[in-house]
Amino acid sequence: MKMKIFMCLKLFPLLFVLFSSSFSGALIKVPENATIPAVMFFGDSVVDTGNNNYITTLVRANFLPYGKDFIAGQPTGRFSNGKVPPDLFVEELGIKPCLPPYLDPSLVDEDLLTGVNFASGGSGYDPLTSNTMSVFSLSDQLEMFEEYIIKLKKIAGDEKSSYILRESLFVVVSGSNDIWNSFFNNLRQFQYDVPSYTDLLELYRLGARRIGVFSMPAIGCMPSQITIRRIGLERKCVTEYNEIAQLFNKKLLSALTSLNAQFPQAKMVYLDFYDLPLDMISNPQKFGFKIVDKGCCGTGTFETSLLCTYACSNEDDYIFWDSFHPTEKAYRILIHQMLQENINYFICGKSLCS
Repeated sequence: MKMKIFMCLKLFPLLFVLFSSSFSGALIKVPENATIPAVMFFGDSVVDTGNNNYITTLVRANFLPYGKDFIAGQPTGRFSNGKVPPDLFVEELGIKPCLPPYLDPSLVDEDLLTGVNFASGGSGYDPLTSNTMSVFSLSDQLEMFEEYIIKLKKIAGDEKSSYILRESLFVVVSGSNDIWNSFFNNLRQFQYDVPSYTDLLELYRLGARRIGVFSMPAIGCMPSQITIRRIGLERKCVTEYNEIAQLFNKKLLSALTSLNAQFPQAKMVYLDFYDLPLDMISNPQKFGFKIVDKGCCGTGTFETSLLCTYACSNEDDYIFWDSFHPTEKAYRILIHQMLQENINYFICGKSLCS
């Protein structure tokens, strides 16, 4: 095995070899005769694995206690204590242990062949959201993806590149930042609605066929929003915010259904990021959690990014790592169920997989 520092781990070569040898492969069974050669992610801080480390922005997580439970306790720019959804996607599918950020200057050919991550913490569907936070918008991320395709073709040639793009999973996670930064704070609620999905059509134009889109989470149950809108002595979910998320999700599902009808070769999959997290918050003991209304970081009520300076010692009791992002334990439960429920649809669409 060629000795190198694994891009998403940033560890010494020996540790990479040891970790790779213990990587047990796929946990999710892919339908017979189907392959998923790579995974690509686009979106915000929920799925950023370190791109923001390479740009000038305050939206960063490349310092402890972020990453305290990642490989060798390394803070890598992931907004959690450990792995985040892109890492768990490739791990569960048996592709590789983690999904590296595209902007990592030490990427090698194998990283590009098996998938990279274009997400940027603080971004949104609305360009104003990304401009406000000085991060990469979805349009910017798609420009990076076009650059990636050029590199891929140089490595693999046109035919294999087309195969990789056609058979890989492409996942978009966005929308929450639009609600906070644009919808409420900048008074765009009378202009902004569910986006036109031109970004999804651009992915299709560039060769992607298996495209998943995360729904909006139960944003009213995030510790930061409970703190901001706290009413009385109890820390309860903000119903108004959850209703906005439900409306968004209803329109998202409708839009994806319409796009699937227009482009029958595509598999555009609605990935529910609302119901299971809400069930976890409503019934924490069923999933092995104790604390649902605060994050592990700081007081757990408002700290995110640079405000996260210290952490609890019992993070596995928490659904939320900081006041916005879940813990690795919570993500593992969510992503495993998400993939189990949707892997056949990514491959076969509405048809039954044989």
